Amino acid sequence: MKKIPAWLAVILLDAGLGLVAPSAASAAPYCGINWGSQAKSASPMVQSPITNVRSGRHACFDRLVVDLKGKAPGYTVRYAKAVYAQGSGKKIPLRGGAFLDITVKAPAYNSAGRATYAPKNPRELVDLAGYRTFRQAAWGGSFEGLTTIGLGVRATLPFRAFTLKGSNNVSMLVIDVAHRW
Repeated sequence: MKKIPAWLAVILLDAGLGLVAPSAASAAPYCGINWGSQAKSASPMVQSPITNVRSGRHACFDRLVVDLKGKAPGYTVRYAKAVYAQGSGKKIPLRGGAFLDITVKAPAYNSAGRATYAPKNPRELVDLAGYRTFRQAAWGGSFEGLTTIGLGVRATLPFRAFTLKGSNNVSMLVIDVAHRW
């Protein structure tokens, strides 16, 4: 590979264009994660009711899973200064240095209006003791086919959101948040 003349390097640096030496090794992403922290979304609105919220710890990330009976839902997952409850608009108190506002485009009730998911403790949907990134998952309610969950995390970290189709007409919305950048 041909070297850049010193006079050209000075001009490029002085012009603010930056310079990367061809032999300079760039740091590999943490655990190969390259998710970023921008909002993630998918659009389908479904009538598949939410049936459960659960979590899991992995080597490189913490995971939150929303289970539904039926088709995979649309969703919007984004960092926000605060998370607000469906219908009432009340601020959901959350622990953590950053907050993920999770909107599931699916209800937590059936066609007769009966709850399909009613958390025992709306402020603590799952036990997150010992998690590296998650601090608190709180219920924001379900109104007009939309359901909100607030997720308090340690800091603004890379995350991903996606849906999976399981067996027995079950689908899942999965949110993974990396332990670090």
